[in-house]
Amino acid sequence: MKDLIIPWSDDRDLGTPAAHGAPVDLTIDGVAVTVPAGTSVMRAAALAGGEVPKLCATDSVEAFGSCRLCVVEIEGRRGTPASCTTPVSAGMVVHTQTSKLQKLRRGVMELYISDHPLDCLTCAANGDCELQDMAGAVGLRDVRYEAPADAPMATHFATRAGDQPNPQYIPKDDSNPYFTYDPAKCIVCSRCVRACEEVQGTFALTIEGRGFDSRVSAGASGDDFLSSDCVSCGACVQACPTATLQEKSVIELGTPQRSVVTTCAYCGVGCSFKAELNGDQLVRMVPFKNGQANRGHSCVKGRFAYGYATHQDRILNPMIRDSIDEPWQEVSWDEALSFAAKRMRGLQDKYGQKSIGVITSSRCTNEETYLVQKLTRAVFGNNNTDTCARVCHSPTGYGLGQTFGTSAGTQDFDSVAAADVVIVIGANPTDGHPVFASRLKKRLRQGAQLIVIDPRRIDLVKSPHIRAAHHLPLRPGTNVAVVTALAHVIVTEGLFDEAFIRERCDWDEFQEYVEFVRDPRHAPEAVELLTGVPAADLRAAARLFATGGNGAIYYGLGVTEHSQGSTTVMGIANLAMLTGNVGRNGVGVNPLRGQNNVQGSCDMGSFPHELPGYRHVKSPEVRAIFEKVWGVSIDPEPGLRIPNMLDAAVEGTFKGLYCQGEDILQSDPDTKHVSAGLAAMECVIVHDLFLNETANYAHVFLPGSTFLEKDGTFTNAERRINRVRKVMAPRNGYEDWEVTQMLANAMGAGWTYTHPSQIMDEIAATTPSFANVDYATLEERGSIQWPCNEDAPDGTPLMHVDGFVRGKGRFIVTEYVATDERTGPRFPLLLTTGRILSQYNVGAQTRRTENTVWHDEDLLEIHPNDAELRGVRDGDWIRLASRSGEISLRAKITDRVSPGVVYTTFHHPDTQANVVTTDYSDWATNCPEYKVTAVQVSPSNGPSQWQQDYDEMATRSRRVLPAAE
Repeated sequence: MKDLIIPWSDDRDLGTPAAHGAPVDLTIDGVAVTVPAGTSVMRAAALAGGEVPKLCATDSVEAFGSCRLCVVEIEGRRGTPASCTTPVSAGMVVHTQTSKLQKLRRGVMELYISDHPLDCLTCAANGDCELQDMAGAVGLRDVRYEAPADAPMATHFATRAGDQPNPQYIPKDDSNPYFTYDPAKCIVCSRCVRACEEVQGTFALTIEGRGFDSRVSAGASGDDFLSSDCVSCGACVQACPTATLQEKSVIELGTPQRSVVTTCAYCGVGCSFKAELNGDQLVRMVPFKNGQANRGHSCVKGRFAYGYATHQDRILNPMIRDSIDEPWQEVSWDEALSFAAKRMRGLQDKYGQKSIGVITSSRCTNEETYLVQKLTRAVFGNNNTDTCARVCHSPTGYGLGQTFGTSAGTQDFDSVAAADVVIVIGANPTDGHPVFASRLKKRLRQGAQLIVIDPRRIDLVKSPHIRAAHHLPLRPGTNVAVVTALAHVIVTEGLFDEAFIRERCDWDEFQEYVEFVRDPRHAPEAVELLTGVPAADLRAAARLFATGGNGAIYYGLGVTEHSQGSTTVMGIANLAMLTGNVGRNGVGVNPLRGQNNVQGSCDMGSFPHELPGYRHVKSPEVRAIFEKVWGVSIDPEPGLRIPNMLDAAVEGTFKGLYCQGEDILQSDPDTKHVSAGLAAMECVIVHDLFLNETANYAHVFLPGSTFLEKDGTFTNAERRINRVRKVMAPRNGYEDWEVTQMLANAMGAGWTYTHPSQIMDEIAATTPSFANVDYATLEERGSIQWPCNEDAPDGTPLMHVDGFVRGKGRFIVTEYVATDERTGPRFPLLLTTGRILSQYNVGAQTRRTENTVWHDEDLLEIHPNDAELRGVRDGDWIRLASRSGEISLRAKITDRVSPGVVYTTFHHPDTQANVVTTDYSDWATNCPEYKVTAVQVSPSNGPSQWQQDYDEMATRSRRVLPAAE
């Protein structure tokens, strides 16, 4: 297959993993080679430009040595050792191509082919099959094995043996929606089994039987791939050297002929993929092995769930309507943009300059987000800009900014390989960030210790071959009390790193913090009744983190989406500084971002009080930078956040909204309040792929482009700026940045960008942390982590190495303040929310793929004790009610949640889980408190009246009239 060739795209399979050791000199086929100690002879030969035939070896898993095709001769040694399992040694002289080796390899290959169907011309892997390639490489021209005269040939691929069914034949398993398993083509190389174990860490596959009866099995007897523990990450498919495991898309569309390297548009890991195509038809997405965030691995979403890009629900033509109770009318781009521009300018003329605003998206590129915030500041003339990043990780920006001096995580993902103790708090990586979770699980299998702080028993607490040393199942809303209690143990038992603190932190502030945290009211015993965490477990966890070596903390929305989210982030930073776990490999404070460009949307100035680079809009010096480049005056007053916009809309002072790539009606809390605010606006412009829930209240719909149809960059959770490359032409006619530019120009802006690289150049010219970032650098290096400037021209994988960005690290008192959301007789349970592996955010993308086979509705997890008290059985419809509203959904009885706690996802709009969440929010950033809602559960007969009424309204709102002739 021909690839888009770029310097860092050499992704040859070198047979075995890389080694790291002192240089070793040897000779292979007369060529002098120098490689690190521990390198296999096979890999050394590949690095020297040769290639040793192989079948069971691949460089994503450890050497296995079973196929015997890679044998070599080594001078001074007897026999023909396998090159994949033989390490190099100084002075070694290796021969990979001798007549003896050729004869042996042909004999081995002949055995393989004797039990393999010779249907190469019609096989889906034709031209992309390692077995086929190796048969040619060893010079195999015929197979001498024949059936005996009195019996049929014993094979696994023939459906019949003589006149009887073949007992060795197993039909193809096509239960998985994305790939097939054909046992008839399996050569039992074990690559799929090892990939499932070593790369993914699920251990769903095994080899059952012995000798000729050996075959791959997914789960127990009677299981197929769909019913097994397989998580459809695709690692087994990628590892398979034949068509045994094959993407259904390749079977249907043929072997791809070209590829483009781009970046996944799902979670904040930011995986690199090769989009493989025939012409402009996408055949498959393959994880790029040189991707520095994912290192060649993937999850079910990035690997397979891209079908939404061509789904029939996608809107490809602009639409307008005068009122939300009218059907949509398809119009031309010019008419839609003119309609939108006149409406927005008219609202400003009537209600004032600050009566309209924008919402940027964490699913869009940095360049697109930059233009949207520029639209409101330079064209609308106000700072009314907000982003979905505020409703998930704004406390990260505030908390880490206050303590460390920068609003981002400290490490790269590679760092986890050096961690000795890991705290995962308020995050569920196996579902929300599965590729990172696989890397974490690999480190845990190597001996690192894990502390999980979460109300639910997430998979990391106990999974195949891993078990958390401590699970602290805290009561929702008590994060600050638990984190402060951990610090109390570390301080009172003298386990803190005094040398680090004296050198790197403000000692006087530390003394004040010590006085606060050593107070007996913060002791584990004192807070046990509040948090629900046994004091002995909490003390043991604190001691382990303080004394266990390199300590890393990873956290998610279970930390930030609380009324004290910012306080918890500061408490986590306190823990890291207390123990000296900042500024080197294997440590740090690491927020796991929920969407692909949450970090980037924050970097680009999406908040109403900050310009790009986290600089306050009140600063005249900062405004002057942008005013010079933009040629306009910038309002010095911060604008409105989303809740303020909605409040102002209800009050009648905020009337127009441009919402790019965000569905606030489904994703934001207190859905009834959101719908009231949207209904009160006179011009809502939705710029998206589908008629989402927010579009029910829109007057203009501008069709968007998928990540496959645009150029740009995403910035992932490790501050890594990755290129997004156009794989195919936009089906709607324009990339999203072009649509924003056309709207701006319709309102008189006069922008003249012709490519996103020009937008990035403007970002670099105005934003210090991006100063040395440009597309040429990204093409040369693949990716780069900000800050990237004169002080760090190569980027910054690890932050705060020699000192904190703010100078001295700052310890901050973290007083626990109970949320105003309380349980009581009417609402005795606490609801918390989260995600599931197969679905993403509000489900707009993943619900339009085959991923619905795993999760086609939101369920409410409830503990058996709570279910029994309420007469609820598994699968029953239940009523979930809070002070804000009520919905109905089905129950799932499980002990994953503690008594008194219930849990649901929010992926499906017919559930509308945010009807029951409240408008309480973080004290510093207004990040909503999704994770703590007092509720009651009772039996129900089906959807609530509100759900039924909303469904009827949504159906009416989505009526579309064809374009006028």
